[in-house]
Amino acid sequence: MTLSQAEFIHLTQENLSKAYVPYSHFPVSAVLVTADDEVYTGINIENASFGLSNCGERTAIFKAVSEGKRNFKHLYIAGNTAEPISPCGACRQVMAEFFAPEMPITLISESGETKETNLHELLPYSFSEKQM
Repeated sequence: MTLSQAEFIHLTQENLSKAYVPYSHFPVSAVLVTADDEVYTGINIENASFGLSNCGERTAIFKAVSEGKRNFKHLYIAGNTAEPISPCGACRQVMAEFFAPEMPITLISESGETKETNLHELLPYSFSEKQM
């Protein structure tokens, strides 16, 4: 699926309605694009035992990885936030496992404002196999 930047932003925002957030009421949506232009969507899924909840970013990454995908070219993340949403630390570390440091990541606010970044900017000193 090849979409324009605007279409990916719209898709990411549209998927916010699928989030399962009965406790925080804070939906997050992610759209991950593979190197071969396949698209994997993710939303946050909460649980009454909060530690068992999963973020939208990790949902999209885990879906893609579980289908054998390992090469990615873009991640879009949206939230109902005044400024472009920022991924949590756990999601940043999972991104470090699978993304190239300079892979584009588009952060999206409720109004559609965007911030373009990458993993290196979000997590400059990630934990990796080098520390093991």
